[in-house]
Amino acid sequence: MLAVCKVQEGEGGISVEERDPRDPGPGEILIKVAAAGICGTDMQIYYWAPRMARRMELPRVLGHEACGYVEKIGDGVMNVAVGDYVSLESHVYCGTCRPCRLGKAHLCTKTTYPGVSFDGGFAEYVTVPSQIAWINPVDLPIEVAAMMEPFGIAVHTSLAGAGVAGRTVLVNGCGPIGLMNVASARALGATRIIACDINPLRLATAEKMGADRAVNATEEDLQSIVQDMTGGDGIDVAIEYSGTETGFNACFEALAKGGDFRLVGAPPTSIPVDFTHWVVKCPEMQNIHGRRIWDSWQVASELVSTGAVDLGPIHSHSLPIKDGPSGFELIREGKALKPLIVP
Repeated sequence: MLAVCKVQEGEGGISVEERDPRDPGPGEILIKVAAAGICGTDMQIYYWAPRMARRMELPRVLGHEACGYVEKIGDGVMNVAVGDYVSLESHVYCGTCRPCRLGKAHLCTKTTYPGVSFDGGFAEYVTVPSQIAWINPVDLPIEVAAMMEPFGIAVHTSLAGAGVAGRTVLVNGCGPIGLMNVASARALGATRIIACDINPLRLATAEKMGADRAVNATEEDLQSIVQDMTGGDGIDVAIEYSGTETGFNACFEALAKGGDFRLVGAPPTSIPVDFTHWVVKCPEMQNIHGRRIWDSWQVASELVSTGAVDLGPIHSHSLPIKDGPSGFELIREGKALKPLIVP
């Protein structure tokens, strides 16, 4: 079968290779992939970020945002059957560590990942533990099913802390998950949403997803706009996706006293933080890692199935496997939101 792989260290090194599908072992399933999304983690692998380099062995079939149909099941699999239409959770959790036993499997201390720890979904077939399969309605478009995993992060973020209902929200960084967060915040009751980015395509899409105001940080003063739109009170919930020091500080500055700071996109290196200012402003802080399993998935599925959220505007390209590497270039050049590899 054809597969999109990371084949060499350093920037780039993405190639289409011939690989053999692997029959499922005990507790595993073989999935015929319908669609798989290129995401920020895949781009970190593309750039060979240090935290990716430390945990990966090459060559590796990439891809962890995937959907498809169960082709075979291994011994002991009870939660899915051949023919089921599934999306994949990307956190393979142990089920026995302390966070898992406390109902926090998304924080499992032994987590592994398809497309990182073992071969992933940028291929015609992928073999994964059955525990990470979520069964979809049969009429869910594959383009949406392939985005359910990242959408779960946006839902988790919206529900964290005191939620978003009745509150003003800033989403800083409008990549695909930031855009999904705009939509989930709107669906879950935010009163006013400001989206901030520097990419015109992302900003235009943020308005389609429900932002009341899309701010280009290179052309407008975000803090003045926040003060104007909140009557000088500041934002109730500031959500940081950009992964930059500037974005981190902008979110803090925009917050109302006692507001919620939700960190999703962490800076790649250490940044200075003056906690004297934090004590004075006294924000609550939630660090977001993945999705709650399976709480976030349940809410995400209901938001999509009821039409409360339409993820369609975020899907920007569909590419066959042979053209998969071009999706990385489209993202790198700022010309794509969510390219999907469709075998």
